[in-house]
Amino acid sequence: MRQVILSIVMCIGLSGPVSAQSAEVIGTIDAQIEAFLDNDIDRAFSYASPGIRRVFETPENFGAMVRGGFPMVWRPAEVQYLELRDVAGNLWQKVRITDAAGQAHVLDYQMVNLEGRWKINAVQIVTVPEGTV
Repeated sequence: MRQVILSIVMCIGLSGPVSAQSAEVIGTIDAQIEAFLDNDIDRAFSYASPGIRRVFETPENFGAMVRGGFPMVWRPAEVQYLELRDVAGNLWQKVRITDAAGQAHVLDYQMVNLEGRWKINAVQIVTVPEGTV
């Protein structure tokens, strides 16, 4: 009985940091999407990791890439957060975004923690079988 109670307490204790981490990751992605909706490219660019910032160099280049390559992120109709998972030591947040036309897209956001703040290090569109989204 004591082992069962200890196991339950340990699981509850371990879920706290994961939940907090998940909330912080979601907060970062939400903040970037909100910045896109506000047409505030400078603020949206601030949520990108240093690697992404080096690739695109300016907020304007970054904004043009998002508008052209990820229009569902630029102007989402609905955002739903799916699982947060560790893949080979990298943290990935799966997100289901519905665009203005009602089309659902699943994206994976790779997140990195830099100096206590979560940054978006990569975004990729996930191909899912027809009819499962």
